[in-house]
Amino acid sequence: MLTSRVPAAIEQLLVILRARPALDDVAIVDGPASVNASELRRIHVGWAPGADSAVAIQQQFNSAGARTRDEAFDISCYAEARAGDKDMQARRDEVFALVGEVEQALRASNEAPQAPTLNGTVLWAHLTTGDLQQVQAEGSLAGLVFTVTCQARI
Repeated sequence: MLTSRVPAAIEQLLVILRARPALDDVAIVDGPASVNASELRRIHVGWAPGADSAVAIQQQFNSAGARTRDEAFDISCYAEARAGDKDMQARRDEVFALVGEVEQALRASNEAPQAPTLNGTVLWAHLTTGDLQQVQAEGSLAGLVFTVTCQARI
């Protein structure tokens, strides 16, 4: 019996992001990864620094009779851009461009009519929150913690 759409939604979010031509040179990471300073641009799905959880889930019965359940969940994500220089503005621009690609990937289009549903795994998904982090140490780093919020029926 299916108890959650979370595993399928995460997998399809990874598939969608890895298929984006604009993200070809970006490491798309499933969950946390060890730090690899040679990867200058990364997007983590199911992990964010300091996040309490990879995914926060809420479920309730859809209607009387308890045959189906509604599931709402928030997938913690993190985008990062780094370089050896001190140009923080460039890092901010890069990291917001990365998250902009995620947001665009979650919009329906003629080429990807199923994108907002994460290829049919959820009723809808969209980017909902973000927190910018900036660091100047051995170069510049901008990180953006963001959330992909999903609604599903199980």
